Amino acid sequence: MLGAIDRGQLERREHNVLCERATFADASRGRLREEREDDYRTCFQRDRDRIIHAKSFRRLMHKTQVFLSPEGDHYRTRLTHTLEVSQIARSIARALALNEDLTEAIALGHDLGHTPFGHTGEYALSRAIARHVGRLEQFEHGERLFRHNEQSVRVVEVLEKDGHGLNLTREVVDGIGHHTGSVRASTLEGRIVAIADRIAYVNHDIDDAVRAGVLDEADLPPSTSLVLGTNSSARIDTMVRDVVRTSRAADDIVMSDPVWDAMMELRQFLFDNVYTRSDAKVEEPKANLLIGALYDHLVDHPEEIPHEYAMRTHDPITLQVADYVAGMTDRYAIRIFQDLFVPRGWATPRP
Repeated sequence: MLGAIDRGQLERREHNVLCERATFADASRGRLREEREDDYRTCFQRDRDRIIHAKSFRRLMHKTQVFLSPEGDHYRTRLTHTLEVSQIARSIARALALNEDLTEAIALGHDLGHTPFGHTGEYALSRAIARHVGRLEQFEHGERLFRHNEQSVRVVEVLEKDGHGLNLTREVVDGIGHHTGSVRASTLEGRIVAIADRIAYVNHDIDDAVRAGVLDEADLPPSTSLVLGTNSSARIDTMVRDVVRTSRAADDIVMSDPVWDAMMELRQFLFDNVYTRSDAKVEEPKANLLIGALYDHLVDHPEEIPHEYAMRTHDPITLQVADYVAGMTDRYAIRIFQDLFVPRGWATPRP
């Protein structure tokens, strides 16, 4: 005979299995809008499911991670990056007896607000906003009016579900909003996602760069290989083990200094040799131009903004356009740009 496990049993199991520092589902700070609890899922499991079924989650499969319009099926997209972050974060949470469901929900939602064309698109959109609100000089000095982590929060709280948002728990929203930046998440599970995000992108960006012929494993700084290992699997294993060991001793989510320093050295190496200087990034000026042109056009023609982004009429037009452009996939943004700015040739009759 089949068994049955209800939400109450799942919540009690958490108290039997997880450590005292874990975030327990039955102690959640709740949702912005109260609603009836599910019979068979905890609140964090429910949040995970809502994110997976969200339109913004599906769009991640057609958003750039690092390489714009790569040739080949094995380069990461924003979706595959998200799944890798989720896997790494869950492994760490499980080993530390923290809440794996909460960790997974945060990981799956952390990049929902990312622009098309990766961080290039984020930079270009922030610059376009700054121009239109008269803060370009501040932008040039480092101010950013668009940040993908803040937009991810806006997606789950406002834009999804026809303007009603997903009504996620406060713990999940907090983890999404603080997966990057100087302010840490309030939960240990959210802090796991922040460090798993770094572990994932440093390693898979190396992998993609090697696949693209931009790098060779032998090009990596020898000092990092001595600490972390000589291939992607070894590096991830070293980092994950280190986070688990060091966090247990520190009673917080941290890496040891040698492993952290080696990871940051690799990150800087990627900035110097891949993110800003490689042949694989030659399309980025075009992406900057495209994002800026779309933003300018839509500010001048707000009637072209789809209803799902324009329904909040009290929001300034600059914000409505930012919501729409940030939600685009790479290919959708290219198609809209072509429709607006690329002349169409006369159709040639078929012979």
